[in-house]
Amino acid sequence: MRALASLLAPLVLTLSILLPACGPTAPRFTTASAGGEEQSEDTQLGRGDVFDVRVYNEADLSSQYRVESDGTIDFPLIGQISVTGLDPTAVAALIRDRLLEGRFLVSPHVSVRVQEYNSRRVSVIGAVRTPGSYPLQSGIGVVEAVSLAGGFTALANRDATLLTRRVNGQLRTFSVAVDRISNGQEPDVRLRAGDILHVPERIF
Repeated sequence: MRALASLLAPLVLTLSILLPACGPTAPRFTTASAGGEEQSEDTQLGRGDVFDVRVYNEADLSSQYRVESDGTIDFPLIGQISVTGLDPTAVAALIRDRLLEGRFLVSPHVSVRVQEYNSRRVSVIGAVRTPGSYPLQSGIGVVEAVSLAGGFTALANRDATLLTRRVNGQLRTFSVAVDRISNGQEPDVRLRAGDILHVPERIF
């Protein structure tokens, strides 16, 4: 009996690994099941983040900035300002107010658009060419994140891609039909900081 158990143990272990991959084990991603994708997005800036500032009709004041390690940027005319913990709208308002206070402009119109959230990242693992952690770029979705990771490998089970996300304090995993998204049959899933994409391999 002991010998039989030792022979069956590897088979049981193999089945325990392969069976979850034979079918979908996670619910399909929907905005509602993910806790309201757009509403709960955190847009606050942190160290290393990159954003564009546009001041209407002021080309010399319009440029791209990277948040320094002390949480500041050095803006023309007004000098250093702290931007960590502020969202893009608040940063635009701060720059506008400083330009007004210094009487550099009469009625400045300022906009801020984030290009890279380097202070927050997403992870892409599994059957992709360059698995790793990548900066959260503004508006990045699942398809683009996979592209950043070098694309799928030949053995990737594309439509079994899993997205793990913290929802209401708990980690939840959803399946994402990447092929349907790529073909325009479903909208892409916009990623948040801390999201983990796992692309499994086909079992045959």
